[in-house]
Amino acid sequence: MYKTDKTTGEKKRPPPVKVLSGQLRTADSRGAADSGDGCVIRLSKGRSLLVSLVWMQGTVLEVQLDRSTVLLMDETGTFTVQGVNSIPKGKPCLSQGKYVMVMGVIQAISPEPVIRAVKIADLSEFAALHRQMWKLEVEDLQQVLA
Repeated sequence: MYKTDKTTGEKKRPPPVKVLSGQLRTADSRGAADSGDGCVIRLSKGRSLLVSLVWMQGTVLEVQLDRSTVLLMDETGTFTVQGVNSIPKGKPCLSQGKYVMVMGVIQAISPEPVIRAVKIADLSEFAALHRQMWKLEVEDLQQVLA
């Protein structure tokens, strides 16, 4: 899952993989929750893809800043994002109805995906275009990676 940098000896995560919440919900776990080991998502034609760092997009349904969480929904279901209070410039785009992208580490996949946020960005200005293209972007990247 991780590659070790030959000069520093540090483990580096692979780049984020674009996924839909429904893919995480049906994925196979690779370790204990919160271990950072990620999961294996099943793709078409019997292929699979190991992921731990994900890029997801969705509409904000509920914000709980006191718990540092936000509930998002993409076209395949809902997912929770944790740690939103610690994301620089993340809070301004966290209001109900906004369309956002979240990059983060998988914390849980069942019964609902939970992601620990690393980055959050507001995509609301062109939300209709982003929503329309998202599933195609996910499919295209996964075909390249698998």
